[in-house]
Amino acid sequence: MNKAGRPSQRKRKISVLTTLIWAAGILVYLFLISPILVIFLSAFSPTEYPQFPPTSFSVRWFHSLFTNSDWASALKVSGLLLLIVTPLTVILGTAAAYALGRLKFRGREAIQSLMLSPLMIPQVVLGIALLYEFTSLGLINSLAGLVIGHMVVAFPYVVRTVSVSVSGLDPKLESASMSLGAGRLKTFVRITIPLIKPGIIAGTVFSIVESFGEVSISLFVSSPGNITVPVRIFNYIDQTFDPSVNAISVLFIGVAVLAIVIMEKTVGLTKVM
Repeated sequence: MNKAGRPSQRKRKISVLTTLIWAAGILVYLFLISPILVIFLSAFSPTEYPQFPPTSFSVRWFHSLFTNSDWASALKVSGLLLLIVTPLTVILGTAAAYALGRLKFRGREAIQSLMLSPLMIPQVVLGIALLYEFTSLGLINSLAGLVIGHMVVAFPYVVRTVSVSVSGLDPKLESASMSLGAGRLKTFVRITIPLIKPGIIAGTVFSIVESFGEVSISLFVSSPGNITVPVRIFNYIDQTFDPSVNAISVLFIGVAVLAIVIMEKTVGLTKVM
């Protein structure tokens, strides 16, 4: 082969390799997304069992989620938990992350590791630990126990995301604000919070997603009167399986997609991921 032909041959080899890599990536992506597509489409089955592809289109099982008392009760408990857990976790997590980022004291790294430890401990172990703890404190089978359990799971995500924003915050901006007459509280509200807003929003979204989908701890500490949606699904598919499970799964997918859209529209995924 002459010298003039070598570059074009090398380009063809690179082009073939690139095509194979792209094809492999697409196949892996399709493999990962195919179960979601099956669940999504079969949720619209009109029959008593999931069909894929469905023979016709029906929202019967979505309607049953809100008319069936058991599903409606589970959605109410999960929604109530979100309303309580999310603001409490974001406020406490933001305060903790800011304190860890600004204060210098002995044992700071140990406290930070302790706050983030639920990320590394299997949730089933946390559930068993909380079961023993709540039993001794009288919180087992109570809404307060569920709130604390969900906060334990969501808290590290808020601390982690806000800590990243605090680490990139220039202290000179806060010093400049206070040197111009603003107090610490006014500086924190008017200067600090807007600057660490990406971390707070990301922590809020992660807190919502973790609390809404949490199942292990809820299984151990919930009571028959305080069953969350994931626990309801777990118990339901143990006895029967109809498209209502697919319909509730579509709601979970919708929450995840909405969370991604909110993060992209507010702060951008590249800043929080």
